[in-house]
Amino acid sequence: MVERDRTSKLSAERLLEIIQVQTEIVQLGLDLGGVMALVAQRAQRLTNAIGAVVELAEGEEMVYRAATGIAASQLGLRLRQQGSLSGLCVQLGQPLLCDDSETDDRVNREACRRVGLRSMIVVPLKHGELAVGVLKVLSPNPGVFKIVDIQVLEIMSELIAAAMFHATRYEANELFHQATHDTLTGLANRALFFDRVRQRLAQASRSSERFGILMLDMDGLKRINDQRGHRAGDAALQEFAARIQRASRQSDTVARLGGDEFGVLLFRIETSEEAELTSARLAQQIDQPFQYEQSALNLAASIGSAVFPEAGTEVDTLLEKADQAMYVIKRSHKQGDR
Repeated sequence: MVERDRTSKLSAERLLEIIQVQTEIVQLGLDLGGVMALVAQRAQRLTNAIGAVVELAEGEEMVYRAATGIAASQLGLRLRQQGSLSGLCVQLGQPLLCDDSETDDRVNREACRRVGLRSMIVVPLKHGELAVGVLKVLSPNPGVFKIVDIQVLEIMSELIAAAMFHATRYEANELFHQATHDTLTGLANRALFFDRVRQRLAQASRSSERFGILMLDMDGLKRINDQRGHRAGDAALQEFAARIQRASRQSDTVARLGGDEFGVLLFRIETSEEAELTSARLAQQIDQPFQYEQSALNLAASIGSAVFPEAGTEVDTLLEKADQAMYVIKRSHKQGDR
């Protein structure tokens, strides 16, 4: 347990920022995944950290459900609770400070090196009396954090806890769904998509199977918002999401990654051409008018694909290749004034 210095005080500037975070959380409503991402960003800034993570305890693992800074590329990472500082924090239900991961026997040293951290603070996220995860800030340098930073994190963790309480209508078993799904479309969110991609990559590497990633960008959302308002834009996003879901297999994961960006994990494919054929079929099914309040709105998508292992053997590489392919299509659509 961290010993507290009772004389340490939060500055007025920090308190004002925390109040601002509360306001932003209210605006997010029941979007628990969005709340976690927001708090991770603000926790990093308020503690002058170089990265921040929200991890949820799922079975015997801790899963990165929001990540910023040096940890951003590790979104969806799964680590065993046993032998990690995060797992110990969940077990004890108390804040923990690590001044140097290279000399602290409580940490998973290999995972720390992978993320690139040397010092960290971990505070529990509690749903009622149960610790269900942690909020963590990171630095690549040892001995960075102070007691006042722990106080900031404890307040921030309580903001997430309050959002959990309201988003799940007091039922702890709803936490996972609320934290991993987009509230507008009901699809998997960015964190769950990255988690599924990482798991599939590990499976496919062992079994020498192919899988594909599709990145989709909704064409014309800004035009709809500008001409018909955000209610129409939200309705268009929901219909766009529903069309992707209907056209996808049950084994695939369809996700809204943010704004007008979507992703599909093709769980198993036989050839690289299969991903391209799926992209073409999706584009055809999406590219149909959508009826909204007695008028038709045009829906269309720019879609890029990448296939494991041909396009790459790392998560970041595969996502980047699919993204690049999508932007090539996007540019061609703009040239045709689509």
